[in-house]
Amino acid sequence: MPGEFYIEDKKLKSDLTEIKNSITNIQNEVTEVTNNITTLITKSEGMPPVSGSVTNDWQVDEQDVLFIGAHSFKCKVQSLLISIHNLVGTSITVRLYMTVNGEERKVYEQSFDASVDPSGLWIVNGTVGIHEALRVTLQSNSEDDNGQMVDYDYMLEAM
Repeated sequence: MPGEFYIEDKKLKSDLTEIKNSITNIQNEVTEVTNNITTLITKSEGMPPVSGSVTNDWQVDEQDVLFIGAHSFKCKVQSLLISIHNLVGTSITVRLYMTVNGEERKVYEQSFDASVDPSGLWIVNGTVGIHEALRVTLQSNSEDDNGQMVDYDYMLEAM
């Protein structure tokens, strides 16, 4: 019959179907490994950078600049830059918030002086892993900053 053969001197009948199935399983496993490697390479290349701007009354109260990520979306924030080139306040405060154990918590705060510090602020320069939305806010101590535009740029890497 097709797919069967006899081994000389042993009079043993063998079926090649088992060998063919083993080869198919190995090929499937190789394909799966190849797909996993491709996924890892794609993820490590990162996602396209995101740029934008927002106008707000920065002196009135702390205002949202942007949100990065979402609930249960795991990613690495590789960089986050905020431009305060349109602001004049001597105390520009940037804060980051993230949900910790079900409650939004402030996880970062730093103040800058628009007259002294660089206009581009590198808030994240490295890798910060997040799994919840990261809220970025800004507040100024100057009325002149109300209605001004703040630019931002960030880059993520999927996990």
